[in-house]
Amino acid sequence: MRFEIGFGTAPQIVTVPDSNMIGVLKSNEVVINIKGLAAVEAALARPIGSALLRDIVKPGEKTVIITSDITRPVPGHIIIPAILDELRAAGADMSDVTVVFALGIHRKHTPEEMEKLVGQNVYRQVNCLDSDPEDCIHFGTTELGTPVDITRIVAEADRRIGVGNIEYHYFAGYSGGAKAIMPGVSTAAAIQSNHSRMIQPDATAGRLQGNPVREDIESAMRLCPLDFIVNVVLDERKEVIHAVAGDAVMAHREGCKFLDSIYRCEIEARADIVIASQGGAPKDLNLYQTQKALDNAKHAVKNGGVIILVGSCGEGLGEEVFQEWMTTSKDPASMIERIKREFQLGGHKAAAIAMVLEEADIYLVSEMEPEFVKSIFLKPFKTVQEAFDAAIKKQGGNASVLVMPYAGSTLPVLR
Repeated sequence: MRFEIGFGTAPQIVTVPDSNMIGVLKSNEVVINIKGLAAVEAALARPIGSALLRDIVKPGEKTVIITSDITRPVPGHIIIPAILDELRAAGADMSDVTVVFALGIHRKHTPEEMEKLVGQNVYRQVNCLDSDPEDCIHFGTTELGTPVDITRIVAEADRRIGVGNIEYHYFAGYSGGAKAIMPGVSTAAAIQSNHSRMIQPDATAGRLQGNPVREDIESAMRLCPLDFIVNVVLDERKEVIHAVAGDAVMAHREGCKFLDSIYRCEIEARADIVIASQGGAPKDLNLYQTQKALDNAKHAVKNGGVIILVGSCGEGLGEEVFQEWMTTSKDPASMIERIKREFQLGGHKAAAIAMVLEEADIYLVSEMEPEFVKSIFLKPFKTVQEAFDAAIKKQGGNASVLVMPYAGSTLPVLR
């Protein structure tokens, strides 16, 4: 079989013997009836496990809408105007409504970024501000011992509405839902405590039940509850193709089911060799972004197998903290030990790569210099075919092969 594998702007070709192939993983075909604003409005009209938002909020109550920051693809400019319409129907005055950008441990926004995230009309109608980890109210600790310290304006609000998108998250199971509270409007200490559990076996993409990170997040939300959520599922073009609204857990679970119907791919068995690509530009500009393909591919490879990770990485590693961890660590194990003590954005992706290296070899097809790739514990190749030939030599002529041409989106799950 001959495959075209995304690589920057010039796809590469690899030929795999038919006898080795056990599958090609792509998204499932699902009929999408409504999109965009219409999908959000439909979700608000039929909330899951909850009354209508207009029947929850009372006039005079202080209401916060917690939405994601500039690092996330949440289309707040579509979702939040629809929420404001519901609040007006409830008799709320816009002076009692605040949009809070959930920074976690990310940087603050510029006014221009805030306006871009919510749209000009919303930015002019309601107060918009960043969460402040230095001004929090303590609610207690979760069952796992994570401190629940929530930014003051959220903590003191009469009503809290969470906005987010649902996609696979490689240690919280899925994004969205209670993540608006934890880590969204929490402190660095809380995030360190919660995210340090990413190294546990059940902290993995597509898992909710028994996932220590997700369960800790929802434990935090029980102490500082969300009254309502509006979450969306996006397609590859970042357009809204589904929306859920209502109870912060029940609605979130329904959104996760919809995501699974498209991007959860059942496999009969793990493969000796997995060829995984982000699909080319712009998603493979650096290793920081290309790692998303690796994290899904790890679920498809046998212990002791080979993942051929394909990404041009024309801009190198792509993030300063990630680069520092990858280039200064003495070995992969030291990165895993470090993340237990010191959760850092950027460092968490280095630790995630290190965790894959404990189970499989990573052959990186990229534009980066071979000696540099070796220095970050990966095996360098210039073409997918060269990497595949080397993998067959290592794994044997009868090695089983899975191809994941859009691995950042598709999640392999054993049948």
